[in-house]
Amino acid sequence: MKQNPQLPVQAAGAGDDAVLPATRWLAIVVIPFLVVAAGLLFIWPNDTDKTFAWTIKPAMTPMMLAAAYMGGIVFFAQVARARQWHTVKVGFLPVLAFASLLGAATLLHWERFNHAHISFWAWAGLYFTTPFLVLAAWLLNRSRDPQRPAPGEAQIAFPVRVIMGLFGALTLPVSLFLFFSPALTAALWPWALTPLTARVVGAMFALPGLVGLGIAFDARWSAARVILQAQAFSILIILLAALRAWGDFNPGSAGTYLFLGGLVAMLLTIAGFYVFMETRQPGKAQR
Repeated sequence: MKQNPQLPVQAAGAGDDAVLPATRWLAIVVIPFLVVAAGLLFIWPNDTDKTFAWTIKPAMTPMMLAAAYMGGIVFFAQVARARQWHTVKVGFLPVLAFASLLGAATLLHWERFNHAHISFWAWAGLYFTTPFLVLAAWLLNRSRDPQRPAPGEAQIAFPVRVIMGLFGALTLPVSLFLFFSPALTAALWPWALTPLTARVVGAMFALPGLVGLGIAFDARWSAARVILQAQAFSILIILLAALRAWGDFNPGSAGTYLFLGGLVAMLLTIAGFYVFMETRQPGKAQR
């Protein structure tokens, strides 16, 4: 039978929602680096001069970086076992931005690093390669997304996605301000920052900013679940770090309470929203 030449030709695998093996392997390779770094920074935050790629002070900064890594462990563990690309896709561009900014900060503050320590070479190897690998994984998997909800799948309401998008749009300037104006930021921040640590904290703020924008452009609840789990866990660890390192904060600064209050509000909002959306999943409301 003669084929209709006007029918579009679909690329092999397009829209099948599969996670490519290379993407799984990327997650599997990255996880051990995150586990080791998170352990060093959170358990021994005052010993970075002996254990890490560079000396980080005060303790709140290394523990906040550890929190970002712990969120990354949750995310990449889900990537390694995911059966559908769209369930993890929202996390890739935030990770790309985070890794790219840390790679740039490394080059800008090269002299601050301990080049004789193995942790530095692990750090440099990770942040000079991960941006390219994460970008490649995202580009190769993009066409796999069917871009439509499964029958009966819970959808995020449009007003909620607008709010998330606005949150992301407001958080990204904070990230850029920290990265490109580190000296000015240090004078306003609730604990002491150097130009390097200001840029590192700026990289961390890129994560929730791009997560918010990513969720705003995809109504499927299944596309938001994994990255919100990772974000909520990371925020919880930051709050625990703040309790451990309360002496690092300036109690007379409004920024201290704005920072901590904002994190508490974010965590409660994510938790409440997560529970609400889970009850809307097919079959769960009747249980």
